[in-house]
Amino acid sequence: MGLMASSMDRTSGISRRRFVASACAFGLVASLPTVSGQPPEDEVIVATSLGRLRGRKGDGVRVFRGIPFALPPVGALRFRPAEPAAAWSGVRDALAFAPAPMQLEPSAQGHSEDCLYLNVWTPARPGPHPVLVWIHGGGFDQGSSSDPMSDGEAFARDGIVVVTVTYRLGVFGFLDVAPLLGDSYKGSADNGLRDLLAALTWVKENIADFGGNPEQVTIAGESAGAKLTDILLGTPSAQALFHGAISESGGAERVASRAAADAVAEGFGAVFHAVSGQHSQAIAGAKGELLLAAQQRFLRGWPQHFPLRPEVDGRLLLTYPIESLRQGCARGKRLLIGTNREESAFFLGPKPEREPDARQLGNTSVSAFDRVEAQYSKLYPEMSVEELRIRSVTAEEYWIPSLRVAEAQCAFGPTWMYRLDYTDATGRYAGEAYHTEDLALVWDRLPPTATEKEKQLAQVVHQAWTAFLKGGAPGAAGLPMWPRYDTASRQTMLLDVRSRVESDPAGAERRLWQGTL
Repeated sequence: MGLMASSMDRTSGISRRRFVASACAFGLVASLPTVSGQPPEDEVIVATSLGRLRGRKGDGVRVFRGIPFALPPVGALRFRPAEPAAAWSGVRDALAFAPAPMQLEPSAQGHSEDCLYLNVWTPARPGPHPVLVWIHGGGFDQGSSSDPMSDGEAFARDGIVVVTVTYRLGVFGFLDVAPLLGDSYKGSADNGLRDLLAALTWVKENIADFGGNPEQVTIAGESAGAKLTDILLGTPSAQALFHGAISESGGAERVASRAAADAVAEGFGAVFHAVSGQHSQAIAGAKGELLLAAQQRFLRGWPQHFPLRPEVDGRLLLTYPIESLRQGCARGKRLLIGTNREESAFFLGPKPEREPDARQLGNTSVSAFDRVEAQYSKLYPEMSVEELRIRSVTAEEYWIPSLRVAEAQCAFGPTWMYRLDYTDATGRYAGEAYHTEDLALVWDRLPPTATEKEKQLAQVVHQAWTAFLKGGAPGAAGLPMWPRYDTASRQTMLLDVRSRVESDPAGAERRLWQGTL
């Protein structure tokens, strides 16, 4: 059947200010025609703090697409922190998705540096309803908030307001350009994170207008979106903007030191010069497509996977998020976190077809990984070389980093952990619980060819996530009672056609990583 999402990892508060005056200087205040008379039956108008929006309604759900939450980060605002969106007059259409952020393989909507927009699905019935803010995946340089897999209709029918958000990708959002453009740009590798803070600020101030409860906001994501969720969980200035988190195949390790971020900037500057023939300072005004071409060459040649990542800049991130979590940064926050059992089959190939190297390792050096992987054959003598490779790379990239987040947070807030063990019976990934397989289950977006067992599992998983979003423990009919996670018993829900709870699953393997991750 195959549950793969269309958006995937390749390998794996700002204060609100009314920006009308300054936006006029940029020419960004919209003057849109007002609506005369009553809107058509399938349209609905909502008044927000910035202006009125026209969306669609039907079958118990209202949808608003392409809502600006920040000023376009273009021109003088390229590589700068997100600024609050400008107000508009009249009624603004929110009927179509905005372009995706700049990336090598854009979605059907195309891509643009003018990309800071969000989408809202909301129940037609009165609220206040719990709010899910979804952060898409894509390796920090791909993805879109318009991915059909994260269509919020199913959750909205169940009484959840869904918000899908975008953020600047690649060099536009995760490159510290200060070594190239000057100290006023320090911390620009965190601009993607700042975009998410801007979106969450918009949610806090406006979601009540859509029937959402601003005091019951859960941030969530998968893959890179889960890593950003976990990083936000460990970001002190983000804490007032959400109340819980869901992390699917994440971890909080994907953060660089200032020295590493500077080295990445110098490396990218050299590649940009080679590609364009221009001095690296020209990145401030270069065409976006030229920056993407330089990014593509840079990523192919850099000796570390995911070099474009947030950094400990001393401003937004004062320390590594995992350390901040261990100090109680997210005290009281609820967390649902987990991984898929054979995540890395998706990248290495199910057999697999290629050897893991630095380009598949997101959190450790090759030498550190090799020391741990060498012990896998003793632990699992029945596994083939290929199976051991998938297992060890999955642990390095997803499972152990997610465990570290759960271990840190469970001391300060209710935490539940899962592992997806469900596997397809046929097809390329038969027998593997591969990366992204959880998405179709969570969002209840199975293909028409899904079996009855798959439909039942999707119903259980979707209901469990819904229960968590509504403030309870994750649970559903047909699912065993899901106990909280703690470091004493490490009780984990193993999601499958017949789900079960297990204490410290793969505990011996977990212990291999002590002192490494």
